[in-house]
Amino acid sequence: MMVNEVNQQRRRFFGTAAAALAVAQFGLSGGAAAQAAGPQSGVAPSFGQLRQIDAGLLNIGYVEAGPAHGAPVLLLHGWPYDIHAFAEVTPILAAAGYRVIVPHLRGHGTTRFLSAATFRNAQQSAVALDIIALMDALKIPKAVIGGFDWGARTACIMAALWPERVKALVSVSGYLVTNIDTRALPLPPKAEHDWWYQYYLATDRGAAGYAKNTSAFAKYIWETASPQWKFDAATFERSAASLVNPDHVAIVLHNYRWRQGAAQGEAQYDELEKRLAAAPAIQVPTITMEGDANGAPFPPPAAYRSKFTGRYEHRHLAGGIGHNLPQEAPRAFAQAVLDAAAF
Repeated sequence: MMVNEVNQQRRRFFGTAAAALAVAQFGLSGGAAAQAAGPQSGVAPSFGQLRQIDAGLLNIGYVEAGPAHGAPVLLLHGWPYDIHAFAEVTPILAAAGYRVIVPHLRGHGTTRFLSAATFRNAQQSAVALDIIALMDALKIPKAVIGGFDWGARTACIMAALWPERVKALVSVSGYLVTNIDTRALPLPPKAEHDWWYQYYLATDRGAAGYAKNTSAFAKYIWETASPQWKFDAATFERSAASLVNPDHVAIVLHNYRWRQGAAQGEAQYDELEKRLAAAPAIQVPTITMEGDANGAPFPPPAAYRSKFTGRYEHRHLAGGIGHNLPQEAPRAFAQAVLDAAAF
């Protein structure tokens, strides 16, 4: 049997097993479970060759562009988005001589767990360790890291806990580290309202609803988080295909339930979470960014300024830029990466 056939069989097996695990973990059944286990996304990125590599607990799908010996840049997407958030950022950085790597996070695109027995955990430290493992697999000792949403949180954690691996940081919406000691504290009414989807996903109805209506849910988040972004159907569908992943529903549910204190993490990450609960300062050179039309919850820049103790700059973008800043303002995001790398 050829190696590619073996890999295909392995991924089909893990996909089926992961769907069963999602049923056990979150009570999905019937049509909801079938939706969670949907077919593997086969949409090829328009900005680079899709590759796969075993790294840590995962076989990670990623795009790589630019010269192989260029200074590395890793770009990390959020939810409910995918690597195409950087489709226009990537060629700009590649043309500037950087080796650009854009991975699908766990539960997205062609990224798969190597074992059906692995708990589908999406707590923040586990996701950050995925990217450290990817750097190790690609033999990248240090890189510029940029991201938004889940990707910004992951990038901040990497810079805080493993600064020796991060040359510079670009983080949309600033310092996004979750403090496990305060996550259960009530917020003012408007802030609670803004997090409606997290509370919804913490319920059995929300789990079934997200599994049944994944694409529609994602589109609604796109529309509300970026109310002035006029994306077309093809742009949305290209990224929505990456949500058709056997682990996607389980990963999203665990991420938001864990962040609300409604689901447990794993003991092997306890020490990392304790360190993050102390809100460690980030010393690496950093540029934070925010659009003027971000419809998702985000902290004001003044609230996190003190968390960046190295060379630092904040950039506010006007013109109706929403939550998916790299895709809505790719030149501005690419320039921030170039400038942070030159700090």
